[in-house]
Amino acid sequence: MVNNDTPATDGGGEASAAEETGTRRSNRFKKLDERAVTEDGFVNEWPDVGFVAMESPNDPAPSITVDDGQIVEMDGKDRDEFDFIDRFIADYAINVERAEDAMDVDSESFARDLVDINVPREEIVELSTAMTPAKLVSVVNHLDIAEIIMAMKKMRTRQTPGNQCHVTSVEDNVAQIAADAAEAALRGFYEVENTVGVARMAPLTALAQQIGAQCGRGGVITQCAVEEATELELGMRGMTGYAETVSVYGTEDVFKDGDDTPWSKAFLASGYASRGLKMRYTSGAGAELNMGQAEGKSMLYLETRCILVTKGCGVQGLQNGGISCIAIPTSVPAGVKEVAAENLITMMADLEVASGNDQTFTHSDKRRTARMMPQFLAGTDFIFSGYSAVPNYDNMFAGSTFDSSDFDEYNVMQRDLQVEGGTRPVDEETVLEYRERAVKALQTVFEELGFPPITDEEVDAAIYADGSKDMPERSTAEDIEAAEELLEDGVTGADVVKILAKNGFETIAQNMLGILKGRVAGDYIQTSGIFEGDGEFDIVSAVNDPNEYQGPGTGFRLEGERWEEKKDIRFAVDPEDI
Repeated sequence: MVNNDTPATDGGGEASAAEETGTRRSNRFKKLDERAVTEDGFVNEWPDVGFVAMESPNDPAPSITVDDGQIVEMDGKDRDEFDFIDRFIADYAINVERAEDAMDVDSESFARDLVDINVPREEIVELSTAMTPAKLVSVVNHLDIAEIIMAMKKMRTRQTPGNQCHVTSVEDNVAQIAADAAEAALRGFYEVENTVGVARMAPLTALAQQIGAQCGRGGVITQCAVEEATELELGMRGMTGYAETVSVYGTEDVFKDGDDTPWSKAFLASGYASRGLKMRYTSGAGAELNMGQAEGKSMLYLETRCILVTKGCGVQGLQNGGISCIAIPTSVPAGVKEVAAENLITMMADLEVASGNDQTFTHSDKRRTARMMPQFLAGTDFIFSGYSAVPNYDNMFAGSTFDSSDFDEYNVMQRDLQVEGGTRPVDEETVLEYRERAVKALQTVFEELGFPPITDEEVDAAIYADGSKDMPERSTAEDIEAAEELLEDGVTGADVVKILAKNGFETIAQNMLGILKGRVAGDYIQTSGIFEGDGEFDIVSAVNDPNEYQGPGTGFRLEGERWEEKKDIRFAVDPEDI
C-alpha cells in the first residue's frame, strides 16, 4: 500500500528506509519478521535436482519381474540397467517368493491396511518386505501425517518404546562425561552415545562414559562414534556396546565418493556383529542432495533405497530421520512428514529404528517440538537417536532437537499426554549422589592405571556442573598420551571391572561385567534389543517383546508403576500440603 502522507518516525528517530520510499509497513508484519522462524532456511521445490521431499515427478513407477527366482526387472529398469544399489536390493533385500503378490496389491488399499487395527503387523510385514523401493514409497504417499503416526504405532518392531541420548563435552572432559552419563542413565535412556572433539581422546571418553552409564543404571548400552577401526577396537575391548554411525546412501555416486559399496558396508557390519556388538546403520533424507547427486529423485525414494540396502546387509536396525542433513528436508514442503515417512518405511522393512530428532535445524522452539511429535506420539524404538543430555553448546554432534535444559518440559509432555517418551523424573539429591559416585569411580580407575589425575577440584566441579563451562581445565595433551597408553597396553573392560571391584565400587563393577557378558552372549544384538531393569540385564527385543498393537487395550500402554513414575514431577504440589 502506498502512503502519500509524510512518513512517521519511530520515537523521534529517523524514518525507516521503507517509510522514506513512501511504503508504510504493517506493525504486525514487523513483529512477525522478528520471530525466530524467519531465521530458518526455506526453499521452494526444485524436483530436477532433488529439492523435493516426496512425490517427485522423477520417481519411478513400481514394477517387478521375477524369472526363475531372480528379479530381472525392478521399478522400470531391466537387470542389465541396474546400478549396484538396485542389484544389491534385488538380490538381498526383497523377499522374492512373495514379491509378485506384494507388487500386485493396490497401493492405496495397502496404505489402508497400515492404519487398520484389524490387520495385524505380521500380515503387513509379510508383504512390505517383498516390495520394491518405488512400491513402498507409493504406499506411504497415500498417508497423511496423522495416518503415518497411527501406522508407526502399529509397525515399530519392539512393543516397548525407548530413547537414546548424547553425552559429549566440547572439551572432551572425562570427569564431566562420567557424571553426565550417570545422570542420563538414571533419567531412563537405554543407550548413551559419545563422540569427541579430538579423535585420539576416544578411548578415554568411551571409558568415562561406560563407567558413568553403568553407575546410573546397569544395562545401559554405550557407543563412541569415531572412525570405524577405532570404534570396533573399543567395542572389542568392552569400552562400548553398539555402533550406528556406518552410513549408507541412496545413489551410487554418493557411495562411490566414500570409496564404498553395499558389499563393503555389509562386510564392516559383520565385523561388529560377529564380535557381539549391536549394529545399526545411519542414513537420512537430504544426504544425496547435499552431495549434489540426488538424480532428481525425491528424498523419500532415495532414503527408501538406503533402508533396503540396510535390510539386505542383514543389519538389525537403522538410524534415520534426516539426521545430520535434517535442515535439507525441513527446508522444503512436507519435509517433516517425509522424515516420519522414512521412519515408517524402516519399520515396514522389519528393522529397528532410531528415529532422529538428534540434530538442531530450527531457531523456533515451536517448530523443533512439532518435528519431534510424530515419533513421540507414536513411540519408536528410540524416539531420539540422540537427545542431548548435556547443554547443546557441549553437544559434539552439532546439537540436538532437545537438550538438558528441556528435561523438565519433556517429562511434563509425557505427563500431559500419558505418553512413554523414554525418560523419567528424577530428584536433585539423587542425581548429585550418582554423579559423585561415577566421577569418583573414574578418578580411582585413572589413578590405578597411572593416567593424569582427576583432582578433587574436578570431582567437585563435575558433580555440580551443567556443562564444560563449569569445569576446570585439563591437559588435553596429557590425556591423549593416556588414551594411547590404554590402547598400547591392551587395557580391557575386564581390567576396569577388577579395579572397580577392588576399590569398593562393586555395583558399577557388576554392571560393567554384565555388559561384557551380554556381549559374549549376543542376545542384545537381536532386532531392537535393549537391557531392561537395573543390573538384571533382562533382554527386551522384537523377539520376546514383539509389537502386538491392534487398537485400544492392546500393545504398549503407559500404566501401572511407569505411569505413576511419570506423574511424579519434581515441582508438582501435593494437595495435602496446601
